[in-house]
Amino acid sequence: MEYRTKEEQVADYLRERIISGVYPRGSRLKQAEIAEQLKLSITPVREALKLLVAEGYISGDSYRGARVVPFDAAASAEILQLRLVLESQLVRGAIERITTDDIAELRALAAQFAETFEAGDRATARGVNYRFHRRLYDIAQMPQTLHFVQILWARYPFDLINSVSGRGKEAVHEHDEILQAFAAGDASAAMLAMRKHIESGWTVLKAISEEQARK
Repeated sequence: MEYRTKEEQVADYLRERIISGVYPRGSRLKQAEIAEQLKLSITPVREALKLLVAEGYISGDSYRGARVVPFDAAASAEILQLRLVLESQLVRGAIERITTDDIAELRALAAQFAETFEAGDRATARGVNYRFHRRLYDIAQMPQTLHFVQILWARYPFDLINSVSGRGKEAVHEHDEILQAFAAGDASAAMLAMRKHIESGWTVLKAISEEQARK
């Protein structure tokens, strides 16, 4: 990832930690603390926070303080449909460019996800899951499409979905199906497997929302 600027690298680091739940919804992000963690100056951190404000991951600014935004439950169904369209395009683009080395890297990430989930380290597992999908979509070399997908991810409650008992085991199996299709060079199967993966998460979210509505 050497081609990325420091701001982009910091932004990706923060996206992963927001999606994984390390930075919970509503929590405050402090520039100085982040800069100290990453051994960087304030400038790239400040610029990264501006990127995340534009994408909808956080609200506020460097003066009033930045906070992780809550997810929009009312918009989740619409976001699901947009994810299905855009992420299917990224899968199609990736399967045209993927190499044996890429597949090996993705398998290593999938294995790491399975191991950390089995160990009970849910936050780390969610972070690895983010890196798995981000790496897969990077291969497509469709930066504008990926940018819009990242905006959608900001509004989707991955931390809530992946905290549900049993969801991690399902995700492990779904990752394997996706990678099998990529290894076979089967674009239709890969797109179908990714669609199943995304929709499975949606089913979990819908069940959670319905349960909360009954309380």
